[in-house]
Formats: sequence, structure tokens, C-alpha cells
Amino acid sequence: MYSNILIPVLFGEGRDHPQAVAVAKHLASEGARITLLHVMEQLPMYAAEYVPADTVAGNRERIATRLKIMADELPNGQSAVIEGATGRSITDYAEQNGVDLIVIASHQPALSDILLGSTAAWVTRHAKCAVHVIR
Repeated sequence: MYSNILIPVLFGEGRDHPQAVAVAKHLASEGARITLLHVMEQLPMYAAEYVPADTVAGNRERIATRLKIMADELPNGQSAVIEGATGRSITDYAEQNGVDLIVIASHQPALSDILLGSTAAWVTRHAKCAVHVIR
């Protein structure tokens, strides 16, 4: 059983978050903390100048609100929104926060995922804790 579980959440991609939450609850020890994490990819410099700063801040606020609502439905649930490269940010967050299990949703890999690596593949290769992949 795990006491500190992380679930990366990606909105708008048809990921199966309810299934990830169900798996996390099943694998959680009594009193376990479950954190929902969203990583906001940084805009490339060539595009950042064309996107108003208040748009990015507004998106971050909306995402943080959605995650908090989802986390409030979990026992000992919490939420976090961070910025960075998705895979690396997830594994860094897990290591810095003592996470002992990451439950991450994956999709059927496309050729580009096989050649370049998906976020779930990055996390499974680089996480220093257990990883449960949901497909």
C-alpha cells in the first residue's frame, strides 16, 4: 500500500482520470495523500510574445480551480499546478515531494511516441518511485 500518491492530470485529451483515481484509492494505505498534478508547458519564446500574459494567468487559475474541485472529492486530496516540461516536471515533483506511487494514464502509442517517447514513457523510465500506467 502507498501513502503518497501522485496523479498527473491532462485536461482535454480524453484521459481516464476517474480510472486513475479509482486505482489510486485502491492502492492507497489508510490516510494516504493523493495529489492531482497538472503541468503547464511553457510557451516557446517565438509564440510567447503573441499571447497576452493575462490569458496564460487566466488559464492557470481555471486549471487550478478545476483540480482543487477534483481533489476536494478525495480523502486527503490535494492539487498542484506547476510549469515545465511535462515528463521531467512530473518526476521532479514526485522526487521533491516524497511520492511513492505515480498513477498515470496513457494512450495507445503512435509512431511518434515510439520514436520520441510519450509522457507516460518518460515517467516510467525516470521516476524513482513505483509507477502504475493506465491504458
